[in-house]
Amino acid sequence: MAEKLLSVTMTKSKIGRLPNHVACLKGLGLRKIRQTVKVIDTAENRGMISKVSYMVKVEEI
Repeated sequence: MAEKLLSVTMTKSKIGRLPNHVACLKGLGLRKIRQTVKVIDTAENRGMISKVSYMVKVEEI
């Protein structure tokens, strides 16, 4: 069975954000604004995405 993927795009800058939120972006593999990464749809990744939901755009693939 194929794993579900999520396409996560960073839409706002991480400058001046809480350290935990910056760490979530790093954990997702996001470094630059408008950078898109594909991550596996797991509870851990969903938790990081929900924490920084105001800075990212998510699409199911």
